[in-house]
Amino acid sequence: MVTQLNSAKRGIATEEMKQVAKYEEVDIHFLVKNIANGSIIIPKNIARKQNIKPTGIGKGLKTKVNVNIGTSTLYQNIEEEIAKAKVAMKYGADTMMDLSDGGDLNFIREKLLDAASTITFGSVPIYQAYGYGVEKYKNPLNITEDDFLNAFEKHAKDGVDYTTIHSGITLEIAKRIMNVKRHAGVVSKGGTITAAWMLKYNKENPYYEHFDYLCEIAKKYDVTFSLGDALRPGSILDSHDELQVSEMINVSRLAKIAFENDVQVMVEGPGHVPLNEVATNVRLAKSLIGDIPYYVLGPLVTDVASGYDHIASAIGAAISASEGVDLLCYLTPSEHLGLPNENEVKEGLIAYKIAAHAGDLVKIREKAIKWDMEMTEARRTLNWEKQLSLSIDPEKAKDIHYRNTGQHPGNNVPCTMCGGACVYLMLPQQRKYRKNEDVEE
Repeated sequence: MVTQLNSAKRGIATEEMKQVAKYEEVDIHFLVKNIANGSIIIPKNIARKQNIKPTGIGKGLKTKVNVNIGTSTLYQNIEEEIAKAKVAMKYGADTMMDLSDGGDLNFIREKLLDAASTITFGSVPIYQAYGYGVEKYKNPLNITEDDFLNAFEKHAKDGVDYTTIHSGITLEIAKRIMNVKRHAGVVSKGGTITAAWMLKYNKENPYYEHFDYLCEIAKKYDVTFSLGDALRPGSILDSHDELQVSEMINVSRLAKIAFENDVQVMVEGPGHVPLNEVATNVRLAKSLIGDIPYYVLGPLVTDVASGYDHIASAIGAAISASEGVDLLCYLTPSEHLGLPNENEVKEGLIAYKIAAHAGDLVKIREKAIKWDMEMTEARRTLNWEKQLSLSIDPEKAKDIHYRNTGQHPGNNVPCTMCGGACVYLMLPQQRKYRKNEDVEE
């Protein structure tokens, strides 16, 4: 089967590659070369019914942001999830993942694929397998190897562009879980389901044992693997312990196997990591996986920010992006507390778009800095219309700017913070400043 990776290896630029090159303002030959060596991916399932905008993830491209939505076993409201998907698209999510594990998962996935009609869409097949257990056996851990594999194939057939596969946790590692003194234990749902199943039956992880078969299915539909971190730390106290690192080593090997089979692949990272270890985490991962795209959740740099985890994690995300992370998975204010609402989805996404841009100011400065330069010019010249339009959330910026004036105050006037003491009014010649030119008297 012909995949994006297979085409690039043969030097062929697909229509998706041409679109990404244009959006990213990179040379098409640069893009084809880096897709061919695995450092850039364009997740796009050939069975996807919706006409999505192809998104490039990887080396030399803008840092992308993923939004998670989906139901839980305790609460299912598909209309709310569709509304969240629309909010995510409105405020610029690059990719979206359905993490639903409760309700009619096939129906929910179908509706969310439609709702995310123009952007890259991901899912977690193990949740489907877990759902099979509830439907067929009452006890969800009575699922079979076939349930694991059939869930993945079902998602591929349904058009999902990329899937989180917990293939790095093996039976050997699972047996060590109880012997490793972890403060927070195993916090990945997919990792916990897989580990509990392996320990119950003393059998190998089907996603590890049958990885070659998964590659066959992925290649058939051009589904991208997002190799999951089932043993990511759930507390900064567990960062980089032997379980996490052992899985990272396995995942790095599997990533190379996927690439050899012409399957696009990225690797997932933590989790909870203290501030001084964030850069180290990215460097360690990159030393194992090379330039294969790295996708991180957060990371959270403290465990005490309940209600503000979007901020605590955006700090780690910005550092990660600056160190070379390619895709950031957002957190919302409701992380660790409950399902997010629409506004919390927006808050989490905006925080992560800020983090992504902050990272890009380091990684691809010449491109990223243009936005900041325009904003600086607009502020210096008291051009409020342009300043507000350039804001990462123009609606909120306008609400704040106008709230004490009652109406649009226009340009060339101060804001209510400084009023008559505005620096650009007291020293008006500053407004005429041009770099490398004399300031007019």
